Parts: sequence; structure tokens; C-alpha cells
Amino acid sequence: MVRRELKGPMPGRYPVTFGEVDLLQDLDRSSGWVISKDGVPQSYVDLDDATYLDFEYVQLMAVVIDLLGEGPLDAVHVGGCACTLPRYVAATRPGSRQIVAEPDGDLVQLVRDQLRLKSVPRLKVKILDGRTATAGLQDDSADLIVLDAFSGAAMPLDLATSEYMGDAARVLRPDGTLLVNIADGKGLAFARRMLATIRGTFPQVALLAEPGVMRGRRFGNLIVAASHLDLPFAGLTRKAAGGLTQARCVYGDELVKFIAGARPLNDGDAVIIPVPPPAVFG
Repeated sequence: MVRRELKGPMPGRYPVTFGEVDLLQDLDRSSGWVISKDGVPQSYVDLDDATYLDFEYVQLMAVVIDLLGEGPLDAVHVGGCACTLPRYVAATRPGSRQIVAEPDGDLVQLVRDQLRLKSVPRLKVKILDGRTATAGLQDDSADLIVLDAFSGAAMPLDLATSEYMGDAARVLRPDGTLLVNIADGKGLAFARRMLATIRGTFPQVALLAEPGVMRGRRFGNLIVAASHLDLPFAGLTRKAAGGLTQARCVYGDELVKFIAGARPLNDGDAVIIPVPPPAVFG
């Protein structure tokens, strides 16, 4: 990454509602931009190609989205930052209606001013936390909910509980899909509890991750897809293994073994949210 002055987005450090963020230009792709906070990359967008996804975990989320039924989607994104996936959905599924919940209003304004957010069609941004935004949505109104919310490098605990999963299920249509980004490391204790939580609400669940992360050998992202109806397990397995990340897809009895009896998370539980060791981001 390099910072330099140019017409259009201006690289630099910007104050936002919850601290400061860095806007960095990709050295290898002049149209690629990263938002980073406290040294942790939060979002990558390519302003000339919304289908270019730089982060591996976002590529895995796109694998799931691409396997959903054809046509436009009614999508809800809990956690926005630079709105990478909303841009992707708008580009690959024209006509989609999307809502983004992002509590940092100054960050949203920065993305509007610097990263062409207004150019994304049929996108509505709500300056709300995920729990409040989801509670305000109508029953059976979404085909897809993407939960990718982090405060720095940690996921807000109130979005990881059985109570929140129940509200997400209320908003999803009967054939809708929930996508969740989890970050965890050695032992994967938090990921196992989150999976137990999600399986308590959604009977069909698949876990996708790079093999080293799946085995708990290193800190990284794990993607969960969940639904009340059958997920395209064969397609997920094939697409995940054949992509750049060469990820594994675990479901069924193998997923039950992975969870290994972990307890679901509930409101009020005392839980340590995993954060990456300093070496992960240099």
C-alpha cells in the first residue's frame, strides 16, 4: 500500500465517530482502496470493478451468494464500512434492494465522499447498530442477511447470541440465508460456541474456512452459511475448494463433531471475544 495525492479519493487518516481510520490506496491496483483502523484492515473496494474481492473471507462469502437462487436479492448487511459486498451484489445481481446497518455515521460519510458510495444503486444505509437495525426490519423481508460487524478486530457480542439469531430468522424469508463472518484462533472456542448458537436457530448450517484456520492452527476468518432450507452443500464444497482460498466446507455430522458439544451463546453470558495477535497484521 502507498499513500499519494490524486484526484478522487484522498489517502490519509480521517477522524470518524469511533476513533480514526486510514484510507490507503493499493499499490498494485490504482482503483483499489483499503480502510484500516488501528492497523487492522476493515474493507477493500475496487472503484472500477466491484466484482474484484481482495480479502479471502469476502471471496468465500461471495461463493455462498453466487450459489443462491438467480435474480435480484433483498439483502441486509449488518456492518458496512466501505460496503464491499453490497457493491458486489449490486454488480452481480442488478435490481437488488439492499440495506446496510453501520453505527459509525462519520465513517459512512467518509465512504460517501471518498469511495463513491452514492453510485451503488438501490442501497440504503442506516446509521444504527446491528441489533437495533435488525429489530426495526419487517418479518419475512430479506433473502439474505450478511453479518460482518466488528469493532476494530472484535465482533460485538450482542450480535453473536441466540436472541439475535432469532431476530435474524424472523427477518429472513423461509428460504433466506444468513451469512456470518467469525474471527477466531487457537482452539476455536468462540467459533464453536457461535456455531452452536446458529444451529440452535437454523437447522441447515455450513462452515467454510481455509484448512489451517479450520484446524485452529492460526488466527483467521471462518464463514458460516445458515438457512431453514437445504443449503447447496455440494456446490459450496466444490466452489470453496476450487477458489483462490482453497477452503474446506464442513456440514452435517462433521460439523456436529467440530462443535464438540459447545454451548450456545445467550444475552448476558460472559464471553471473551477473540482478537488477532499483533503478528497477524504486522
